[in-house]
Amino acid sequence: MTTFAELTTLRVGGGARRWVEARNCDDIVSAASAVRGTGENWIALGGGSNLLAADSEFDGTVIRVLSEGIQIESEGADRTLVHVQAGHSWDDFVSWAVINGLGGVEAMSGIPGTVGAAPVQNIGAYGQELAEVVHSLTFWDEQRDDVVTLTNADMDFSFRHSILKGARRGIVLDITFALTRVGTGPEALGRPIMFEQLASALGVAVGASEPLGAVRDRVLELRCSKGMVLDANDPDTFSVGSFFVNPIVSERFSRTLPADAPRFPVGEDEPPRYLAPGEDVPPLSTQPRAIKLSAAWLIEQAGVRKGFALPGSGAAISSKHALAITNRSAATADDVFQLAKYVQAMVQSSFGVLLLPEPTLVGLSL
Repeated sequence: MTTFAELTTLRVGGGARRWVEARNCDDIVSAASAVRGTGENWIALGGGSNLLAADSEFDGTVIRVLSEGIQIESEGADRTLVHVQAGHSWDDFVSWAVINGLGGVEAMSGIPGTVGAAPVQNIGAYGQELAEVVHSLTFWDEQRDDVVTLTNADMDFSFRHSILKGARRGIVLDITFALTRVGTGPEALGRPIMFEQLASALGVAVGASEPLGAVRDRVLELRCSKGMVLDANDPDTFSVGSFFVNPIVSERFSRTLPADAPRFPVGEDEPPRYLAPGEDVPPLSTQPRAIKLSAAWLIEQAGVRKGFALPGSGAAISSKHALAITNRSAATADDVFQLAKYVQAMVQSSFGVLLLPEPTLVGLSL
């Protein structure tokens, strides 16, 4: 019997009443429309890298999105439109873009999962975000039972959010990306590096530019060091990556936290940074602004250290990164869920911040 444990990176979860494999857009639409007609529960499953399913059987249909393919749609002076099928591996697409000298996604190297899942939570990493490169996408809309085209403006993108995260239910069929033609030689530089950790790893100043291949290599190294690239020999990588979203709070609330708490101004040109030891917190801005906090910092400062596990549980906090919950020894979905609840409670009691889960929860509610 097929189970979520076999098809997800966390390797937990029970079966489902029905599984359907859809290998092209027509198959996806046909399967989704048929399930809609019955009124039964359904979910779409891509790479299974951002999903936690309960141990009990899912009472419905799982539509596996297995379509693949990349095609250049058009090339202009300032951008290249690239059409990618929803079931295509995200990192394989990034690799293809870098090899072909197309910039805009290189800092998102190593993110597991499929292209179709990427816009749901507006994936991003190391200073790049999906919202910056999506031109449009083709979408089966459950409410209308029809295929529609959604532009970037239709998506309501924000930090780890889009209109597809609950408000508009359906399945992404393909995405058209607007990428920048950079070139493949060492003199062909990508966009400026605006994330301090990546700039440091590259040995350049924030705002400098580097070749796409160099950026991809360093990002993969950074992600591997945090257990964020799937490795069959490393249980630390059996996870959904970051389990909690970095919370966004008001600047005033952020000042109730310890002075050394990392604070990242949202939507400002100034790159985020840590305060140096003994440095005073800058004056409160005269304009209201949002501040992104580090969920990993909150978790560790709440007393949940890397490698922590509840007694008798097969789930544990990654030994490499406090934001990842891993399946270290035949964990169950309930093991993962209970640890997530514990982390959530510890952070809320310590700092008054409620961490929200990043993965999709099936049969569970946190």
